[in-house]
Formats: sequence, C-alpha cells, structure tokens
Amino acid sequence: MSSVIHIKTLFRFSMVFPFFFFLIFSGCSQKENPKKVSLYKRTYETHRGIDNTQKDILQFGFDLRLDPKEDVRIYTPLLKYLEKTTGKRFRIKFNEKYEDTIENLSNGVTHFAAIGPLSYVIGREKYGYGIKYLVSGVNKEGDPKYRAVIFASPESALGNIKDLNGKCFAFGSRISTQGHLIPRKMLEDEGITLKDLSDYVYTGSHINAVKSVLNGECDAGGIQDTLAARLAEKGTIKILKISKPFPSSLIAYNGAVENEIVEAVRSSLLDFHPMTTHKDMLVDWDKTEMALGFTRVNENELYKVAVLARKYGLLTK
Repeated sequence: MSSVIHIKTLFRFSMVFPFFFFLIFSGCSQKENPKKVSLYKRTYETHRGIDNTQKDILQFGFDLRLDPKEDVRIYTPLLKYLEKTTGKRFRIKFNEKYEDTIENLSNGVTHFAAIGPLSYVIGREKYGYGIKYLVSGVNKEGDPKYRAVIFASPESALGNIKDLNGKCFAFGSRISTQGHLIPRKMLEDEGITLKDLSDYVYTGSHINAVKSVLNGECDAGGIQDTLAARLAEKGTIKILKISKPFPSSLIAYNGAVENEIVEAVRSSLLDFHPMTTHKDMLVDWDKTEMALGFTRVNENELYKVAVLARKYGLLTK
C-alpha cells in the first residue's frame, strides 16, 4: 500500500544534463493513508550485473499494457528483427507484476526492456545507472509523445471529469505514466485529489483498469490513448477527456550490457520502420505507443515526468 507524502522543494534544473540527472535520481483496491512512507526502499547499489548463465541470449522485458499473451505476440516480431540486424539472440522475459520490469532490468535478469518514463525515473532513483535509456517511442503523428485518457462506461451518466468528485477511480499500476501519473494530474487540474474520490484502486495494467470500470467496480479510469481510441471506436468505453502530451515510452537497458551490443541495438531500433519497410513482419504494432518506431530520447521531457513524480511522492528524495 503506497502513501501520500508531502511535496518537497524542487531542485533547480542544471544546464548540464549528467549533473541534472544525478540530482533527479539521487537523493488500491489499495487506499493511500496519510502516513509518510516511501513507495520504495532506497538502495545505493548501481546494478548487480548481468546474469551470465545464458551469455548468448539477451532477455527483453516490458511493462504490462494489454493482455500478457497479446503483449508477447506484439513484441516477438520486434525481437526477431533485432536478431536479424544485430546477430544476437533475444528472448522475452515475462514479468508478472508491473514493478518487476525495472527490478529485473536493474538486476540483470533482463538486458533490455520497454518501459514508461515514470518507470524509468523511478528506476533511476532506486538503481542509479543500473538502468539507462536507449531510445524513445514515436507515435502515429511522428512525435515522441503520448497521452492518457480518462474514460467511463458507455452507459455512464458521467459527462466530464468534474463529475468524478465522490466517485471511484481505477488507475493502472502505481508506476504507470499513462495509467496513474497523467490521470492523477488530469483529476487535480479539475480540482479533484485522491481525498475527493470515494475510493480508488490500482489495477496493475491498462486492460485491468478497463475491466474494473466495465464490471462496475469503479465509475471511471485512466488508460493509454491507443487502447482508449480502439475501445471508443467500438463503443466499449466513453472518453471523458484526453490529456496533454507527455514523453512516450522508452527502450531501456541494464548498465552492464556491453557497449558494442548497446550501440548495435540502438542503431537497429533507430532504423526500424514499422509502417513501411518492416510492416509485414509485425503483428498489431499499431497498438503500441511506438507506431512509427523510435528516436533519440529528449532529457528535458524526462525532467517533466520526474518533477511530477516527486510531487506525488513517487520519488523518495
């Protein structure tokens, strides 16, 4: 059970990015109580290295998005592409919990992973340079951004976010950018804090948040824009509001991965063209936040996520 903690004074943004990140990252149904307890126990080790029991296989993890089988089906062709272009072997490492993705990436259980920016900034604070970013996803509009959506069931009488005062809200994972951080900011922008809700739950994934609302467990929820658009088109959900753009998901890697491998994977991902050259080898890639492939990461955008995460007590120091 996570806790609400007071907002701490934000540090000044450094003009030198390496020093800036040192400052950034150093230092229901779960109901939040007003105790001052950290979301994560602070650890000072940078990384625990790589699991060398299968040195020739690179393990790839991912944050939970859709149904696990569907996620695996989407990412498997990408790994086949990487095998072809890098000459390395890749395997998917399924994580049962959202939080396991950054845990396994830091510990070397996985070498690469697709994670949201909130997962990244939390992971960097907890594990230091045990986790590093590689590339950022590019959406259908050609922008390395994505949005969150607050939705309700089609039969709901709710008309806008203000109507959610005194209602139950379904978030995704606590460390999800689109499933928690952005929807929480959207609620707050309309004057609704967690205390103003009758209840709220952390369901663990976007699809679980949808199920929670459609099953009548909560009145509304927050999910990723690509999933929301598909469901709204089918009439499965009703969209109440779409957020402003935030930085998209990343491909990150364990800091102990050999630089030669890192650069080979980075080059392959930057040369990945899912709408043209590599379209025929993919399965439902348009359901991801990376519909047009990948680009280099903008550290300024990660700073915005870190500031908001600190405000909501998701960063401990």
